[in-house]
Amino acid sequence: MRKPLAAAALAAALLAATTPAAATTRAGAAIPAAATTPAAAARTPRPTRAGAAQTLLQRRLDVQMGLAGRASGAYVLDLTTRQVLFADAASVPRLPASIEKLYTTSTALLRFGPNARLATTVLGVGGLGADGTWNGNLYLRGGGDPTFGSAAYDRRAYGGGATMQALVATLRHATGITAVNGAIVGDESFLDSVRGTPATHDLADTEVEGQLSGLVYDRGLADPMNGSAYQARPALFAARAFAAALKAAGVALPSRPRIYAAATPPGALALGSVRSPRIATLIRWTNAPSDNFFAETLLKDLGARYGGAGSTAAGVAVVKAQVAAGFGLHPALNDGSGLSYADHTSPLQVVTLLDKLSQDPAFVDSLAVAGQSGTLQDEMKGTVAQGRCRGKTGTLRAVSNLAGYCRSANGDTLAYAFLMNGIDPYYAHPIQDTMAEELAAYDG
Repeated sequence: MRKPLAAAALAAALLAATTPAAATTRAGAAIPAAATTPAAAARTPRPTRAGAAQTLLQRRLDVQMGLAGRASGAYVLDLTTRQVLFADAASVPRLPASIEKLYTTSTALLRFGPNARLATTVLGVGGLGADGTWNGNLYLRGGGDPTFGSAAYDRRAYGGGATMQALVATLRHATGITAVNGAIVGDESFLDSVRGTPATHDLADTEVEGQLSGLVYDRGLADPMNGSAYQARPALFAARAFAAALKAAGVALPSRPRIYAAATPPGALALGSVRSPRIATLIRWTNAPSDNFFAETLLKDLGARYGGAGSTAAGVAVVKAQVAAGFGLHPALNDGSGLSYADHTSPLQVVTLLDKLSQDPAFVDSLAVAGQSGTLQDEMKGTVAQGRCRGKTGTLRAVSNLAGYCRSANGDTLAYAFLMNGIDPYYAHPIQDTMAEELAAYDG
């Protein structure tokens, strides 16, 4: 793990970046110094303004990449002119960490569509009596919505989402139900019951930032307001919360209602549902704050809808197929969030994805804004990059990455990927910030 340079050494390195005679590329080839005599000046063609700006940008980025170390790579493409502005080990696969979420969310956006929503549904077996009593069982069937929960939690955590209270209100309005003479059942069968990811050996873990389930309530947190402990059985917990919400809404239940978890039987009648925010919103709530729980849930949703099973493996297969067919990319993917050390992708692959999606406002808007929002809220404040650069961060032990878009000083849109492995993230962040600032200041 590399230690930060002393201030004097760092200052000397930065000075070298702006001194033509001292600058070199990482490959070791010297960059020609400016002419120092009138005769030499007469023989040397004067570079164009754009060429000089690009040369200066390359020198400065090259110095920063030197500070990042040999296990790092970068790629910058001017999407306006189609010119490669910088490349350093651009085709070498690196650990993406949460850059992985770009593959998951882009696939969700393209497969589901930006306006699609995920439904949590109440179904019934039995019938409604003239007095408003449902004689039979009610099933709460999850649809893989990561936002489903209480109104209080959703308001605090996201500022919105699909709530139990809205579901019960819809049910009452649609059916006129006033009492239930039967069981309350939670159905999580839309997705598998594996609570973790390959990185957590499929076990529930706080790194996932929630409990994976087709029917998950308040992210699977046992006490979402005052703790991080997970529910032992998410579907059962949600069914109990459903029963409590029915009672709170004035629906009478047996004094000792039967509450359990099971799959909804065929032929059950749909009675009411609540839908998640749009997929465009869900991917923004995934990428900007880098939410592992949302990413892993969306991955399983892709598997359930398009891959034949609501599992991580099925979701990964869908994402691989999508980015291969749509973009010609073949990254090594093992999960949806980037927690896995078996994930690998290159800066060139990441920028290719960014390039292909640069005209999709839902995707672009899902990224954090430098100095303003998400994981970049406290980065690059007060610099030329603030408000001009968007990005997705990625951090693991000895891994720190940044990829996204910058609007340069000349109005061009630049797509970039800085993947830094074998480095202390605390040391890497200022390097990445400086590189993004250079892109925002570029006036080629």
